Amino acid sequence: MKPLSDIKFSTLDLVPVRENGSAAQSLRNSLDLAQHVEKFGYNRFWVAEHHNMDGIASSATSVLLGYLAGGTSTIRVGSGGVMLPNHAPLVIAEQFGTLESLYPGRIDLGLGRAPGSDQMTARALRRERSGSADEFPEDVTELMRYLGPRTPDQRIIAMPGTGTNVPVWLLGSSLFSAQLAGERGLPYAFASHFAPRFMHEAIRVYRNHFKPSAVLDKPYVMLGVPLVAADTDEQADYLATSVYQRILALMRGQSLVQRPPVKTMDGLWLPHEKEAVGDFLGLAMVGSPQKIRAKLEVLIEQTQADELIFTCDLYEHADRVHSYELLAQVMKG
Repeated sequence: MKPLSDIKFSTLDLVPVRENGSAAQSLRNSLDLAQHVEKFGYNRFWVAEHHNMDGIASSATSVLLGYLAGGTSTIRVGSGGVMLPNHAPLVIAEQFGTLESLYPGRIDLGLGRAPGSDQMTARALRRERSGSADEFPEDVTELMRYLGPRTPDQRIIAMPGTGTNVPVWLLGSSLFSAQLAGERGLPYAFASHFAPRFMHEAIRVYRNHFKPSAVLDKPYVMLGVPLVAADTDEQADYLATSVYQRILALMRGQSLVQRPPVKTMDGLWLPHEKEAVGDFLGLAMVGSPQKIRAKLEVLIEQTQADELIFTCDLYEHADRVHSYELLAQVMKG
């Protein structure tokens, strides 16, 4: 079994907006978190494209990445991910080509095929673009062509973008992107931080379909993991109630602003809702460093993942920073 010290570890920041907070403060917190986890030894810092969600401030993903990359110096920054059906591939190539030109060797382009929003919002984003998920494989091909070396007969170029070869990842919560990533020889990140049910099957499909490419000679798997680390199990259980309330609100179609932790969730959720939240967070690492180390060792043994990317959605920013600090100590052994 791989020791934890051999596993790369990264951060996925959902840029949460607090109850009675502001998007501006959330964006500043995101940079502060990126600066901290860079010092703690994390490999990359990703943000995800979401729209029409009052509790998530990362909708203008490439703009935010410029802010994060400009305020850090070594950590890789990237999208986890850009929802490609919302955009023309040329636009994304130009945006990420610009980022790579400004911050060479530090930019990742993770791509998803979901809208990152509801259908009404998707229509508002796309206007004349069909943005069908069925077009995702062709859109990926087009985007990678813009980022690759310019060919003699190429009439449309991304400037900046052409020749930057920004690393492209495929992201997914189902089996479609797993198969596509394998066939294209691209690194694959599975969204087990909210869809753990299909994790093992997606990993199997990806590895079974993998074909070596100019990018990778063997499969590379990264898994999303929810994190609530604290000095004691009891403190972690208390802090985790903010996460439970947020997932519950998502399931109910309510506001996603972060709510402070509570002593008990009794009376806040119904039995079937408690079970659904538990399924959603099936891979969550909640507890003291000792408890989290034991759970992570089991996860690595079962999946042989190459990298883990953690999301930590706590109410107090200081608790989030501390959670990532404790995790870094666990991962480094």
